[in-house]
Amino acid sequence: MSDYEPKDFFTDLSVVTDPYPHFDELRARCPVHPAKHPGVLEVTGYDEAVEIYRDNEAFSSCNSLGGPFPGLPVEVEGDDIGALIEQYRDLMPMSEFLVTMDGAAHSASRGLLRRLLTPNRLKENEEAMWHIANRYLDEFISTGECEVFRDYVSSFSNEVIADLLGVPEEDRPEFREKLEEGKSLPSVEDTEKVLSHNPLEYLHQRFAAYVEDRRRAPRNDVLTQLATATYPDGSLPEVDEIVRTSTFLFAAGGDTTGRLITAALRIVAERPDIQAQLRADRSLIPAFIEEVLRLESPTMSDFRMARKTTEVGGVRIPAGTTVMIHPGAANRDSRRFPDPEELRIDRPNVREHIAFGRGNHSCPGGPLARVEAKVTLECFLNRTTDIRISEAEHGPAEARRFTYEPLYILRGLAELHLRFTPVG
Repeated sequence: MSDYEPKDFFTDLSVVTDPYPHFDELRARCPVHPAKHPGVLEVTGYDEAVEIYRDNEAFSSCNSLGGPFPGLPVEVEGDDIGALIEQYRDLMPMSEFLVTMDGAAHSASRGLLRRLLTPNRLKENEEAMWHIANRYLDEFISTGECEVFRDYVSSFSNEVIADLLGVPEEDRPEFREKLEEGKSLPSVEDTEKVLSHNPLEYLHQRFAAYVEDRRRAPRNDVLTQLATATYPDGSLPEVDEIVRTSTFLFAAGGDTTGRLITAALRIVAERPDIQAQLRADRSLIPAFIEEVLRLESPTMSDFRMARKTTEVGGVRIPAGTTVMIHPGAANRDSRRFPDPEELRIDRPNVREHIAFGRGNHSCPGGPLARVEAKVTLECFLNRTTDIRISEAEHGPAEARRFTYEPLYILRGLAELHLRFTPVG
């Protein structure tokens, strides 16, 4: 065993840039290992992560986004803190959203989401994606270069979700402007300015108006279907519940999908052999996307709070412990995926990855993200004869320079500059 000193995953930017040595070292020591941050366990093993995801009795999702911040405001005692979690649930970050819910509340909200993301609606949305993708490619393809986030990903993902939810065509330019405006805000302690440009607040106001309007005067459109969707028991949700579900799709779906698309395009641009395979046989693209999800999981960390004292992987987990699941580490566990650092389009068990979680909290937007990535790759390949990394921006192949977003929840490049030769 090495004398490796575990790093603080919440503060050490070197781990954000390249987390895999950290993951491998912890997994070699124990797949459920104490983090440097007090009261937190890091989970880097595949079987251990899946066990936690599936055990909704012992683990709560109340802290899935905040982790140990802020945590419960009182000292924890005993081996079952279920009542304590419910007492202070509303103090947890984004407690009103599906991702942090447990039990009946989670089942009801997820059931509502299934009524919004019906197979027919997803199919119609996929048909629209091709037009949306090519329209944004039209804006830069002739120049032979792009920065993927700025020129494509953000606008594409936001408009795909706007189409999915039925935002009228005439309103979409304003949606794009407001969402981009929010992303460009400086980091300042100007509360009034931040709130006035909060993209979630803007989305909440717009969707509340849409839902109220369609309930008053139903039309033959997707927004009416959204406004009249019911819980599984047939009851009509409050307007705020539908609005929260809609806005969270923008907030969560666009971000994680953008990271998936960027990771896929980076590999395509850096691996001429892979690019040639995909150009020769587009049927390989779905399997390639799954392998990208395994290798570069967009979610870096997912959290649970131990509701009951339990044991996972031979490690005792006291009630109240924050469990930090690393999907990207579990997806590189050699016990499940042999030669985990290698990209293998033909990996037989690649669909077993947990990039979108597992169990009843698995990401409901996973199918949408997969189709967005597939359409994007096909359109980029259709419109170019070659795709390359910009050496002017990222350096030569033997000395690449990539910057990653300084986040411990999500993993993704801050920017990706590509060069390409347009068809024709």
